[in-house]
Amino acid sequence: MRVHITLECTECGERNYLSTKNRRNNPDRIEVNKYCPRDRKVTLHRETK
Repeated sequence: MRVHITLECTECGERNYLSTKNRRNNPDRIEVNKYCPRDRKVTLHRETK
């Protein structure tokens, strides 16, 4: 049930992180605050397809 997802920065658009999620528990797209190396600050990262 766990699938691989990519997290993309909402400010610069760079895809920084790879993660996994359980589709049964989290059917919607995940939004997480993570560190963006390009912006050098913590920004909102969203799940991409």
